[in-house]
Amino acid sequence: MVGRVVTVAFEGVEARRVEVEVQATSGVVAFVVVGLGDKAVGESRERVRGAFKGLGLALPARRLIVNLAPADLPKEGSHYDLPIALGLMAAMGVIPPDALNGWMAFGELGLDGRIAPTPGALPAAIAAGSMGLGLICPEASGPEAAWGGDVRILAPRSLIALINHFRGTQMMSPPMPGPVLEPPPTADLRDVRGQEQAKRALEIAAAGGHNLLLSGPPGSGKSILAQRLPGLLPPLSPRELLETSMVHSMAGLLAKGALTRARPFRAPHHSASMAALTGGGIKAKPGEASLAHNGVLFLDELPEFSPQALDSLRQPLETGEIMVARANAHIRYPARVQLVAAMNPCRCGVGGLGKGSCGKAPRCQRDYQGRISGPLLDRIDLKLEVPPVTASDLALPPPSEGTAEAAARVAAARAAQAERAPEGDPSGGLNARLEGEALTRAAEPDPAGKALLTKAAEAAGLTARGWTRTLRLARTIADLDGSDAVRRLHIAEALIYRGGLGEEAASSFGGALDRTLSRVG
Repeated sequence: MVGRVVTVAFEGVEARRVEVEVQATSGVVAFVVVGLGDKAVGESRERVRGAFKGLGLALPARRLIVNLAPADLPKEGSHYDLPIALGLMAAMGVIPPDALNGWMAFGELGLDGRIAPTPGALPAAIAAGSMGLGLICPEASGPEAAWGGDVRILAPRSLIALINHFRGTQMMSPPMPGPVLEPPPTADLRDVRGQEQAKRALEIAAAGGHNLLLSGPPGSGKSILAQRLPGLLPPLSPRELLETSMVHSMAGLLAKGALTRARPFRAPHHSASMAALTGGGIKAKPGEASLAHNGVLFLDELPEFSPQALDSLRQPLETGEIMVARANAHIRYPARVQLVAAMNPCRCGVGGLGKGSCGKAPRCQRDYQGRISGPLLDRIDLKLEVPPVTASDLALPPPSEGTAEAAARVAAARAAQAERAPEGDPSGGLNARLEGEALTRAAEPDPAGKALLTKAAEAAGLTARGWTRTLRLARTIADLDGSDAVRRLHIAEALIYRGGLGEEAASSFGGALDRTLSRVG
């Protein structure tokens, strides 16, 4: 007799169907698992053997062959324990042969027969629902799997509970979904004294989903500003919540099946490797960029990251996904992030201007900032010099506006973007992702603005990407102003933040830039 049950193999956050076939045949007594499994899959034999012994079951003295089909698909992880054990029990007659029809199984076994959780319950449940199957998963994973939609869930604590259910002696009730947590309170912008131009840039970045680079000496408030960005962003939409939760499920970060509407904020240390940022490794896992999907990836001390790690983010910042290429597989992780970076102007931190300036300026600055490649900088929409906080700034009273007021303006700007977006657009028409005809319709500047942008492009050598990103940024500034049209003033402010104006070019544009500077500074 052959016992059969369905399980899944994970490729990134995608779950692919795997058939587990168990056959007991005559021949040399052995327990063999075939089908391109990794070491954890090979060790399933001993965990299954121990779990059976804990239940008082003895494996038959026959040749046991477990086939994981398709055989050319790599299998990784310990979640194959439960399907292998169920296939064995069906082949041995411990459970009815047809009991596993219409079910997918997923879980790790302990030596006492209990079923332990493994990452990926939510993607597994969604895959089971798409195949018209129910899901058998560990009890601890039940609340998470219950978010998979209209899918039957069995979440037993142990193998014996599952055997009793299939025999009809002790029926299990389906688990309830875990809670949806509202975003926790965030630090307020009122805590930041001075730095009005930086606050303006932060608000623009939040409104359009733009990447932001803050450069300034230590203690100027760069990290404090970045940490307040999540408070300006709206909660995750239902679609974003599901996408983000699937990534976090694969990383084992969904505690007790609880989902949160708070946008992710990931701040890896600058010693992080390329694999830590983009994912992969011996056993592929999502990296920091994927864990920040639909949220913020904050890279403090940007030049201290390895150049390889930083350059690995170029493609994700454009495409919103990471493709980890292996010799026998390609794994895709979503990585639609808003990059916020902070850096000192040079290694000593103070730069080349003002009291106590660097004695090696400007070479020190040039060498330090040269660790960041031009193509990566070209993908950052707002670049801002953050000045030191002075004693007069600290003596100022708390600002009248804080996070709540700025978040309201961000919400209004995003609502205008969503109104322009075509129906079904998953990005909600966010300006940072506009391209092609949608960008032309939304961000075509007036004649004066177009003339300013053309002259700046010639004077500063804007790339095609720089031109596009300047238009996107100007569209966001116009949305914050409540303007239907992108005007010269919006283009001028966008060029200032993009760094698209040299000193000579800036002086030739006079009035528009003066008005912009008075607004932002």
